[in-house]
Amino acid sequence: MTNESEPPYRGVRVVILGAGGFIGRWVARLLSEQGAELLLVGRDAGRVETVRRRWAVAGSVLTADLAAPASVGNLIRTTGPAIIFNLAGYGVDPSERDPASAERLNTELPPALADAMAEGGDRGWIGQQVVHVGSALEYGTAAGDLNEGTQGTPTTLYGRTKLEGTHRLHRAAERAGVRAVTGRLFMVYGPGEHDGRLLPTLLEAARSDRPIPLTAGTQRRDFTYVADAAEGLLRLGVLTSPSLDAVNVATGRLTTVRGFVEIAADALGIAQGRLGFGAVATRVEEMQHDPINIDRLRALTRWSPATTIEDGVALTVSFGEAPPGRS
Repeated sequence: MTNESEPPYRGVRVVILGAGGFIGRWVARLLSEQGAELLLVGRDAGRVETVRRRWAVAGSVLTADLAAPASVGNLIRTTGPAIIFNLAGYGVDPSERDPASAERLNTELPPALADAMAEGGDRGWIGQQVVHVGSALEYGTAAGDLNEGTQGTPTTLYGRTKLEGTHRLHRAAERAGVRAVTGRLFMVYGPGEHDGRLLPTLLEAARSDRPIPLTAGTQRRDFTYVADAAEGLLRLGVLTSPSLDAVNVATGRLTTVRGFVEIAADALGIAQGRLGFGAVATRVEEMQHDPINIDRLRALTRWSPATTIEDGVALTVSFGEAPPGRS
């Protein structure tokens, strides 16, 4: 958000749920740069504090059981924020497969935030009061032009519970008179990404000379650099419109997984012969779709993500070599 003469979040009290996560830390970093009064909330205070220091974030660390919506609601009522960024979720990690946990975090928490903001939020803030992070998996097997009016047909536990959470949030926001928006993210990559995902796997592989087992890589994805994804969420947060339902936050450009790997491998000095395309089976739930429609994002924010894959990989490498906050 570089066009504003005065940062819109300066001095604004902001709660970030899931601040220790991949995207949460970037939302925190950008808000810290703007001078927001940050309350960084996570289940593990030690982890959040580590992230806060390494990502050069100025803010207070709070602990809360994010799987207990009533507890989080009490925290909101006590702290009185102007806006909440909800990056808490359950089910992205392959080990997270408990339906009850997915229901609490993905489905029950979002509407509880709207109710809490109606009772205890700072009404002086004219932007969105809840910015909830949604997922591409809410669309599921839906094909064709993926715009926000597309009927989602999710096939995974994560996708189903996230979609229901989006619906419940906006029903609750409408009922409570709270402004809320869901920013739907797609294939986000960059510094802080969890081990085992595509780019971290390539970064690790660059340290050896072993073959790299990969899928065929024919599936196309909208690869969005994490700082762009975080900036998109911040831009949604300052919109003064009534509750906005969902907005796709993506580049609008598709690249095959193979194409992404080849670009990254070239940047990392990995020989193309080490790339074992087809050695791993493609998951059944992999989405297949046309480019993501970002007309609503552009219309609302006059902006769209611009970082190329080449630049995003380079930024990721340079961040690892000299992360902010270190001398």
